[in-house]
Amino acid sequence: MSLGTILLIVLILMLVGVIPTWPHSRSWGYAPSGVLGLILIVLLVLVLTGRL
Repeated sequence: MSLGTILLIVLILMLVGVIPTWPHSRSWGYAPSGVLGLILIVLLVLVLTGRL
């Protein structure tokens, strides 16, 4: 597996883990998923520009 594939799998698992409907993260609000979305956008830009 390449590094990009591993990062994508980890980010998807983290994004599913911070969905506010889960009992352990209900009081967190949407902030964690917003941060993970921002990280995903940055990684997507890096992949598209060929730097990752």
